[in-house]
Amino acid sequence: MNIKSPTFFTKFNALGTFSVIYLISFVSIKAMDCGINIDFLYVPQFRTSFPALTGVLAMAYFIHNAVISIMRNQKNPHNNGRDLTIAYILVALTYVFVGCAFYVMYPFDKGCISDNFLNNFKGDDKMTFAARVFLLFQMTTVFPLIAYIFRIQILYALFGSVYPSLKHVIAVNIALVTVCVLFAHFLPSIGTIVRFSGSFCGMAYIFTLPCLLYMLEQRRRGKLTILSVVCHSSIIVLGVLNFFGQFAIM
Repeated sequence: MNIKSPTFFTKFNALGTFSVIYLISFVSIKAMDCGINIDFLYVPQFRTSFPALTGVLAMAYFIHNAVISIMRNQKNPHNNGRDLTIAYILVALTYVFVGCAFYVMYPFDKGCISDNFLNNFKGDDKMTFAARVFLLFQMTTVFPLIAYIFRIQILYALFGSVYPSLKHVIAVNIALVTVCVLFAHFLPSIGTIVRFSGSFCGMAYIFTLPCLLYMLEQRRRGKLTILSVVCHSSIIVLGVLNFFGQFAIM
């Protein structure tokens, strides 16, 4: 985690592909064993727990800022558009397939589905145990990359350099790992963590800061209108409501 070169983190993260391949195979086999278990005649169109989904979606959108940190170290920058398009398509297909296949084949009430889908299988199942091992391996490969992205953003904002010194890097990594361990011990609920962190970060980085900066730029140019203030303020309000909506479904 203290390595300076970003190339190591991107290449090391690529090893997580093996874990993704196994998880897709795992869900496919379980889906064939369980079959289709869904009532197409009754599908609820609205649930009061919908803020959980909007919080997770905000996290998915917020994490896109990591793309800039990854892509700017490309050996051939002219291929960024192509590579990013392929990456988004593959990720989307992976999430859609695993999510839909698992939801359709789940034999019990859908409201009982755990936020960690592996907890929905028996603990003594050999394939489930292997899936946990592969998932651990994937987290081991992806965490250093996420920590690197977090590190360079924090250090650059505070010190104007992505690597001011080894001491700074070690201090940031220790603080980051400590926070992660505390959450893993006291709040081992990935769904709650993702929706709260996603809604909060989304409120700041997706809904609030872009709108404020755009309105400030319009004001500087003398083009700020009441309609623009109302529209952009409404977007900020949506972000705030999305965050506080997480508390309403606890």
